[in-house]
Amino acid sequence: MQRKIRTRTLIILAVTIVGLYVVFMPSPKTRWPGVKDFTSWSQVKQNLSDNIRLGLDLRGGSHLVMQVQTDDVIRNITDKNIDAARAKLQEKGLPFTDVKKTGPGQITVSVEDTSKNSDIIREFENNFGIVWKSREVGNDIIFTLDEIEQKDLRERATEQALKIIENRVNAFGVAEPTIQRHGGEGTYQILIQMPGVDDPERVKNTLNAESNLELKLVAKGTQLPYATKEETEAAAKALPGGAEQYEVLPYRDRSDTTGQIQNGWGIVEKRAVVGGIDMRDARAMSNQYGGANYQINFSLTPSGAQRFGDATGKNVGERLAIVLNNEIKSAPTIQSQITDSGQITGSFTQRQAEDLALVLRSGALPAKAIYLEERTVGPSLGADSIRQGVTASVVGLVAVVLFMLFYYRMSGVNAVLALILNLVLLLAVMVLFNATLTLPGIAGVILTIGMGVDSNVLIFERIREELRNGKVVASAVEVGFEKAFLTIIDTHVTTIVSAVFLFVFGTGPIRGFAVTLVAGLLANLFTAVFVSRTIFMWHLNRSARVEAISI
Repeated sequence: MQRKIRTRTLIILAVTIVGLYVVFMPSPKTRWPGVKDFTSWSQVKQNLSDNIRLGLDLRGGSHLVMQVQTDDVIRNITDKNIDAARAKLQEKGLPFTDVKKTGPGQITVSVEDTSKNSDIIREFENNFGIVWKSREVGNDIIFTLDEIEQKDLRERATEQALKIIENRVNAFGVAEPTIQRHGGEGTYQILIQMPGVDDPERVKNTLNAESNLELKLVAKGTQLPYATKEETEAAAKALPGGAEQYEVLPYRDRSDTTGQIQNGWGIVEKRAVVGGIDMRDARAMSNQYGGANYQINFSLTPSGAQRFGDATGKNVGERLAIVLNNEIKSAPTIQSQITDSGQITGSFTQRQAEDLALVLRSGALPAKAIYLEERTVGPSLGADSIRQGVTASVVGLVAVVLFMLFYYRMSGVNAVLALILNLVLLLAVMVLFNATLTLPGIAGVILTIGMGVDSNVLIFERIREELRNGKVVASAVEVGFEKAFLTIIDTHVTTIVSAVFLFVFGTGPIRGFAVTLVAGLLANLFTAVFVSRTIFMWHLNRSARVEAISI
């Protein structure tokens, strides 16, 4: 028996020491503990503050819910495919009278001779990378974007917007932000929580700033840059096909030879080869031939790769303009056909290459995002919430302690020790899993205190019942724990299942409540059953026969 008690005691001491270390000591990722961590109360409080992440409602900050206007994505895809379809049909010599948009995700090709309809439909199926369903109505062929394809495009746009917003928030310098999908399926909403940021207007302007990225071919036979806009517009009018097929954009780039910023104007084709929604990844890399220059390696989505491969294969030796917010940022020369991946080369320094790669990688928001919800919590309000939450927890804990000591006497001390260890382990679990403590989370802590006491009450009342039935103390304690164990497991498992559903289907604050509740219940299973029973075993083992216990 003594060996068993010794083993259980060592386990409890080890768990307690590890829990206290996790809660009160600095993270090894930042620094190793020093003497000050054990001797300075202010340092201990600082470590505790650093280890426990506070949610928006406690720390203060900005809470925003954005909705990506995915209808814009469908409209843009439709517009781009109209231009692509017109060019492809002309290239293949297929007769048509008009190609026009007749609704979001719907293109109508009008023909005089319906004998070539099957060829026109085949071109749509083979050349546009996305699924169009066709039907013939008189002299019109109506192409409608497949519903599954539309849903996929909307989901991709939302996920890309989420990544772009995450990049912008990180650049904003916000510590421990929360950026995630919000709402049910088909809502296309993004939740953004930024603790410590209390200027929502500045945040909104930064997150939704225009960043429209497109890769367009520089008009053949034109120079780059032109000195004035008038000169550029005159050159565009003289191009084959007329100026309506091109657009004049400002040019701003660093000279390859002097390193000075060049300002001017350029002419690019109006139809973009690929846009931000087609970019999958872009990374700055050291030039493959060595030296100080850097290049950008990029990759495209399958549909973007198909269009890019066609365009670059036909325009080797021409220049490709990288257009950001309707301004030419760079215009490298196409060295060879590029499909799903390629390199952008030039006299890039490491910083220039990294900046350009970031632009290509994060790119533009694929569609405009509007704000559905905006909430700001000031630091003073967060501090009040912390103070009131801690006060409520302490008052609840003191009330429970007094009741247990009054009603169960010395056995109440057993329950109090188990309850304190329960709270230490709860905080340790939250620190280990980087959980965020919210105001509902504090409510979860208070509920955990009640659940912990409830477990001890079940055990103590069962022991009292066995003593009233005439059993000796040792037997009453053993039977009391055994019979109460299944009831404790039942209550904890049912509550944990409910908390899991709260976590899966709830939002931020509700999830915080679920996390603290589950952590507290798991810790309580250890303290109420294992720790409490070990204390009883130690007390009963002190003498050969214990006639009575204070319960």
